[in-house]
Amino acid sequence: MLYYLHLLGEWFSPLRVMRYVTVRAVAGAGTAFLLSLVFGPWVIARLRSLQIRQYERREEAPPLYVLHAKKEGTPTMGGVLIIGSVCVSAMLWAVPGNPFVGLVIATMCAMGLVGFLDDNTKRLRKRSKGLTARTKLALQITWSAAIMAALLYLPDTRERVCSLMVPFLKEPAVRDMGIPVAFLFVALVLVGCTNAVNLTDGLDGLAIGCTGSVAFSYLFLSYAAGHYVFAEYLRIPFVRGSGELAVFCGCLLGACLGFLWYNCHPAQVFMGDTGSLALGGALAMVAILIKQEVLLMLVGGVFVVEAVSVILQVAYFKWRGKRIFAMAPIHHHFQMKQWKETQVTTRFWIVSIILALLGVLTLKIR
Repeated sequence: MLYYLHLLGEWFSPLRVMRYVTVRAVAGAGTAFLLSLVFGPWVIARLRSLQIRQYERREEAPPLYVLHAKKEGTPTMGGVLIIGSVCVSAMLWAVPGNPFVGLVIATMCAMGLVGFLDDNTKRLRKRSKGLTARTKLALQITWSAAIMAALLYLPDTRERVCSLMVPFLKEPAVRDMGIPVAFLFVALVLVGCTNAVNLTDGLDGLAIGCTGSVAFSYLFLSYAAGHYVFAEYLRIPFVRGSGELAVFCGCLLGACLGFLWYNCHPAQVFMGDTGSLALGGALAMVAILIKQEVLLMLVGGVFVVEAVSVILQVAYFKWRGKRIFAMAPIHHHFQMKQWKETQVTTRFWIVSIILALLGVLTLKIR
């Protein structure tokens, strides 16, 4: 919306900067941060008054309950603050009508709605179990089908939706996977990233901090993908109009920092599945639109390790009746090894920042 202020540049020249993606990305980050900071106390108070609170896994994981018992009763479903801050900021600073920003916001809200249903089910049951895994998976795959249809419909994505880009290669590793395989790939990225972020959300500030690192990395990647000269020079797919996703990523980064203000240890509010599923869906959608899906495995390496730790734990227990880790996801394993919660979170943040920087570095290694 504020993008059109550049039209007044003839009367007030500083307004011409509104044409630049970089300026609006920074402005969006600042706006989202301030919105989260200002409305955070009100949202927390409302969640508390509605008795939307955290329920710890008392029966499922007694050792973990001992460590997290004091968290029980903390307001949850704070993801509404993140979603609201990002959406308002993106609508203010991104070019109105941009289909890429629209798709990412729609995906964020759709996954947030799935998370909301899950959180609300927990609230009604007054326990830590919400929607069944099968129900959540069905909803996520259904949305993946809608996204695939949109990608095939849009002229700027129709040509590349069936191609597979791999880091370090200048040309697509697979030029045409076919629509059925491409759909499975899109669904895998969307469902995988969404649930990986959800699994990471187990310690104060952990998921939101790592999400901020990934958003920071994809801000640069989106800007490069939407800039013809940079895309040609770096040998990455040029996707016309995708530069506006840098503005969205800036808004997402700002909202993450603002929410972290209240979510850092000891947390005043948790994002709940409303927030974690929304964040995962947004990151996945940005990666899909700029054809950097495989790179997400590196940039979001912390999320990948968290998800893989759960898969290995469950599979190995079913096979041998033993556990690989003291507890999964892996951040709880380190807690069981007597690491303090802030140690686990901070060290995971460090790893996430390093991986984010490596992700940006891959732009020059092709």
